[in-house]
Formats: sequence, C-alpha cells, structure tokens
Amino acid sequence: MTLALNHFSIRTTDMDSTRTFYEGAMGLTVGPRPAFPFPGIWLYNGAHTDAANAMVHVIGMDLNDPEGLKQYLGDRDISSLKGSGAVDHIALFATGLQAKLENLAKLGIAVRERTVPSIGLHQLFLDDPNGVVIELNYPAAEKAALDASRAA
Repeated sequence: MTLALNHFSIRTTDMDSTRTFYEGAMGLTVGPRPAFPFPGIWLYNGAHTDAANAMVHVIGMDLNDPEGLKQYLGDRDISSLKGSGAVDHIALFATGLQAKLENLAKLGIAVRERTVPSIGLHQLFLDDPNGVVIELNYPAAEKAALDASRAA
C-alpha cells in the first residue's frame, strides 16, 4: 500500500488571513471548490484542473449560520481551533530556500530554522494565522550554498 498526503484542512473563523498566508507564504493559489453547505476555499499547488492539487482546504466557520458545517463535518467548539491540536505540525518537502526566506522576510513572517545534518535537511518552521505549525524541508545543500554565498 502506498500513501501520500492528499490535503490538510483548517477550520477557521478568519478565512481572509488564512488565505493570505497560504497564498503569500506558501505560494498556493485559490481554485475551484465543490459547493459544500458551508463557506470555504481550496488552495492549490499546481493546476486548478486537478482536484488532487488542492493541498489546503480552508473550512470557514460561519458563526451566524453554522448548521451546514455541523451537518456535513460535525460540530467543533470554537475554542479548539487554535494551534494544531493533537497534530504537532504539517511538513512539506520544498526547494528554493533563498527565495522562500526572502519572501517570508518581506511578508514579516517569523521563521525558526534548523539543520538536521544526519538526514540532509534544512528546516523552516512557521505558524499560520490559526497557530498551525508548517515545516518546510529543504535539501541541506541549499542552506550550505546560501551560507557560502553570504560569506563571500
């Protein structure tokens, strides 16, 4: 059996900030979404013609009309929506470390970095507007090349 990440979903009362983060910090784009009985957006990594590219499903909580969401996915207490809950973080492989660091700095998004030399990864950790931790894993060689160019 082979498994691959299809998508992750975030429930939020602030769809605008969530969309802005995933568009600006992660480079995803808003694309088609089925007509569910609750507000939301799907953010794509790749062509909008393939729903498999909808990496992030933002589930909007309409506090004035919560019934569609309750009936479709079940009820959640609004106080449970901060942070990752039992999920510690979402990790993604990436390339283009220098461009990503420059973009995140431009957006004013704080980044925590570390390198795991034993497995050849340089990691960036950032928090989305809902407190969900995103880990971006880059080849450690990209970090070494960036450090070398800065030292020159």
